[in-house]
Amino acid sequence: MLLFRWLILLCLLGAAVCFAFYVGTGNPRFKHYGWVTLKWTLLAAGGFFTVLIMERVA
Repeated sequence: MLLFRWLILLCLLGAAVCFAFYVGTGNPRFKHYGWVTLKWTLLAAGGFFTVLIMERVA
C-alpha cells in the first residue's frame, strides 16, 4: 500500500517537473511527456482507490 502511494506521488512529481521544463524551455515535447505521465498516473491512482473502496464494501 505505502509503496504504491509513494509511486503515485513520484509520478505526479515527475509530471510537475516535465511541466516546469516546458515552462522553462518552451519545448512542447516536455508538455507532451507531462500530460502522458499525468494521464497514466491518474488512471493508476483511480484503479488503486477503486480496489481500496471495493475492499471496504465487501
